[in-house]
Amino acid sequence: MKIKVVIHEAEEGGYWAEIPSIHGCATQGDTFDELISNIYEAVEGALSVDVEEINVSDKDLVMEIAI
Repeated sequence: MKIKVVIHEAEEGGYWAEIPSIHGCATQGDTFDELISNIYEAVEGALSVDVEEINVSDKDLVMEIAI
């Protein structure tokens, strides 16, 4: 899966980014490399769902996929 990320230079230095397709998903970093790492972490956190909160029966299959 590919998603668009909008990267901004922060006025106080460093960078911040927002992921428009994931409401409220944004992050920042002091360096560009730190920002990129934080983007992956922010997207993963925004998309992760705790399976314990979902009704899963014995007939259901829970899978984890990489995107």
